Amino acid sequence: MKAPRDQHFLVDPRAIKRIADIVDIRDRVVLEIGPGEGALTRALLEKGARVNAVEVDAELVEDLSIIFSDEIAQGRLRIIHGNAIKCPLPPFDIVVSNLPYSASSKITFRLLDIGFEVAVLMYQREFARRMVAPAGTPECGRLSVMVQTYCCVETMFDLPPQCFSPRPQVKSTVVKITPRGPIFPINDRKLYAAVVRALFAHRRKMVRNCLKSSKGLLTHAHVETLLAKLPEEILSVRPEELYLEDFATITNVIADESGSGLSSS
Repeated sequence: MKAPRDQHFLVDPRAIKRIADIVDIRDRVVLEIGPGEGALTRALLEKGARVNAVEVDAELVEDLSIIFSDEIAQGRLRIIHGNAIKCPLPPFDIVVSNLPYSASSKITFRLLDIGFEVAVLMYQREFARRMVAPAGTPECGRLSVMVQTYCCVETMFDLPPQCFSPRPQVKSTVVKITPRGPIFPINDRKLYAAVVRALFAHRRKMVRNCLKSSKGLLTHAHVETLLAKLPEEILSVRPEELYLEDFATITNVIADESGSGLSSS
């Protein structure tokens, strides 16, 4: 089989087993994005899971349909041809996937929006490091804040390039993501996502200036009203220096003032 786009097939049996063993998937519906040649798919099925696999490459879908014809006939496996960034996703309880590097961010945000019990996902190592970067540190970004607001994130282990075919130029990291409620009250989750996105769109500016220049988040007439209600220690730092509680505070002040002309659209 050929590797589509930036997909690198996981071929190391020990690595595959370690991934399949991280969570109990017996009798659960598992979503696998990018099954590739089906090595991880096989391990998930052997662990007793029912697998819904989404594959963007038509040739791989055809090959997998032949390789796993018995499992498909038994109703244990369903293969969907589609782009996991935008296609309708089948029902699932748990996600276990080796994500394509270029689609990692978009797929991760989509999964967070949909919701899941637990996810075991493989990323480029630098991407995984950004995901677990603590709020208030230079490495923190939109990804870090959004994932850590709603989930517990654990790095499980790294995998070297030789575990894949073709070999990537970078190491990979397997991450376990378990949803939980936010640590701090958030009055409007959609608005919270918009605030985090807007602030990190101007991450080199002070928060005060980020809010002033954020189109669609605030109406011009009420920017100063908002700024007057936020503490100086929030306004006078860059977004990467904020803590999760600070993002919640900004969101809740905007939500509280929404009837006075502040916009959350």
